[in-house]
Amino acid sequence: MAMAKVEPTKPLLILLYGYPGSGKTYFARQLSEHFKAAHVYGDRIRGDLFDHPRYDKEENEVIGQLMDYMTGEFLSAGLSVIYDINAMRTGQRRLLRDMARKARAEVVLVWLQIDPETAFTRLQSRDRRRSDDKFAGPTDRATFERIAGGMQNPQNEDYIVVSGKHTFDTQLSAFVKRMRELNLVPTSSDVNIKVVKPGLVNLIPNPAAGRVDMSRRNIVIR
Repeated sequence: MAMAKVEPTKPLLILLYGYPGSGKTYFARQLSEHFKAAHVYGDRIRGDLFDHPRYDKEENEVIGQLMDYMTGEFLSAGLSVIYDINAMRTGQRRLLRDMARKARAEVVLVWLQIDPETAFTRLQSRDRRRSDDKFAGPTDRATFERIAGGMQNPQNEDYIVVSGKHTFDTQLSAFVKRMRELNLVPTSSDVNIKVVKPGLVNLIPNPAAGRVDMSRRNIVIR
């Protein structure tokens, strides 16, 4: 029997922040298995729209506009959203907070922290057969440095720190603990998420593992 999904006490807009390769999509996809929320996945939307993505400014603006439109619609309907694209700029996060406020939703910023070299090593080992990696962008050093150099760490913003090196069970435990403290998820015993000891995860694919399921959509509603 499948475990019931956690339903937040109010609509949430869950934003993700971290280096490329920090595990944002891995975290988002796994979180959508435990929370009643729409997973709005920017790279999947790009892959569906463009046969040969350029990852330039104009294309990024199209993706951003579509994500914002879908996110606004979901929030207005009272459904939480996991906004799966790097919320890397202060101004970008401010606009998303304004959107959430108009929809009477709460913003939760998750900062996946990891050292840059580990993040870059993961990028170099991406396996396009995996659902999390199939639609990901360029993985060269110059692109990584450009993105990392343009990131603006949260200042005077509330956020939840999650280790990009820990297993999802550990990440989920830290996330839910903080969400309970903020009264954003029920505190009753029917939320069956155990507190676990930290464990490390290697997101670099194992070539011996074979193919994986690539049937997931860019929006998942549970």
